[in-house]
Amino acid sequence: MPKVLLAFGTRPEAIKLAPVYGELRSRHERIEVLCCVTGQHRDILDPFLRFFDVRPDYDLKILKENQSLSYVAASVLQGMTDILLKEEPHLLAVQGDTTSAFASALAAFHLKIPIAHVEAGLRSYDRFQPFPEEANRTFISHMADLNLCPTERAADNLRRERISELSIRVTGNTVIDALLSTVQRLETRSTASVGEGEQVLPRGRIILVTGHRRENFDGGLAELSRALVDLADRFPDVTVVYSLHPNPNVRRQVENILRDRSRIRIISPPDYFGFVALMREAYFIITDSGGIQEEAPSLRKPVLVVRNVTERPEAVEAGAAMLVGTDRSRIVREAARLLENPEHYASMQVDESPFGDGRASVRIVDALEAFLSNRAS
Repeated sequence: MPKVLLAFGTRPEAIKLAPVYGELRSRHERIEVLCCVTGQHRDILDPFLRFFDVRPDYDLKILKENQSLSYVAASVLQGMTDILLKEEPHLLAVQGDTTSAFASALAAFHLKIPIAHVEAGLRSYDRFQPFPEEANRTFISHMADLNLCPTERAADNLRRERISELSIRVTGNTVIDALLSTVQRLETRSTASVGEGEQVLPRGRIILVTGHRRENFDGGLAELSRALVDLADRFPDVTVVYSLHPNPNVRRQVENILRDRSRIRIISPPDYFGFVALMREAYFIITDSGGIQEEAPSLRKPVLVVRNVTERPEAVEAGAAMLVGTDRSRIVREAARLLENPEHYASMQVDESPFGDGRASVRIVDALEAFLSNRAS
C-alpha cells in the first residue's frame, strides 16, 4: 500500500492540509497517510488540529523563543530527514510557502522521495514581498514532482518558469473546502463568538483586522494601528476587532498603540470555528494575510490588503480585495469609502469565489493516487 506523509507546522498550513488529510483517511483501504507537525507554532496550532481531527504521528517540537528563519530551516531539515529515512514514504506532501514547507521538501529532495506541492504557483515576483514566502514557494515548485495549483493563473506562472506540464494540476484551493465545511457547522450556532469564553460580538459594524507579515514589522503594523484609531474615532458605530498574532515583534507595535482604546478590542487568535464566525459577522476585513484574501470573497466580505503586492491577484481582479499598502491615510480613506458608500461596498461583494468550489481536496487526492499508481506500474 502506498504511503503518503504530510508535513506542516503553521496554522494556515493546518487549515489547508486538513481537508487533504481527511480525504486521504477516507481512502485508507488504498493509501496510508502519516502526518508530521514541525512544531514551530505549537500553542496556536493545537486547537486547529483538534478542530479538524488531525492526529500527528510525529512532532519535531522545534519551538523556541524568538526563533530565527535559519533555526527553523535547519531544525526541520534534520528532523524531517530522520523521519523520512525511518518511514520511507512513497510521497511527501507540503503546502504553501513556509520555511518549514521548504525545509521538508528539501529533505525529501535530498533523499529522492517524490514531493507534492499543494497550493503551488503563487507568485508576487518580488522576492522580498512576502518574505521569505516568495522564495520558499518558488524553490518548492522546482523540486516538486506534483504541483497542485489553486487557479489557472498559478499554473500559468509555473509554465512560464518552464516547469514540466506533466507535473501541473489545477485543483482549486483547499482553504475553500475548509471554509465551506466550517460554515455548515456554524449554521447550528445562535451567536457568533471570538473564541474561548464565548464572548458575544459587539453590536454595530465590525472591522476585523489581522496583521503579522515580516515585511510589516518595520513600522507597517504601527501605521495600520494608527489608522485603526482614526477609524474608531471617526465612526462611532464601528468596533475594531484585532486578532493579534502572538509573535512579540507584532505585539509590541500593536499593543503600544491600541491598548485601552475605546471600541478597539484586541483578542488572541481564535480557533478556526471562532475565526470563521468573526469573518461572517465582520462588515469588512483589513489584513496582510494571504489566506484571508482567499476566504473572504466566499463570504462576500470586502478586504483591504495592507501589502504593496499580492501573490493572489485573482481576488483583486474580481473586485473583492484592494491593495492599500501600509500608508495610514490611504487605509483610512479606503476604509471610510466602504463605511460611507453603499454602492462601493456592494461592488466589492462578489457572487463567485475565484479560488474554487470546495472540492479541491478530492482533486488533489485523485492526483496523488494517480501519480503513485503510475510510479508503481
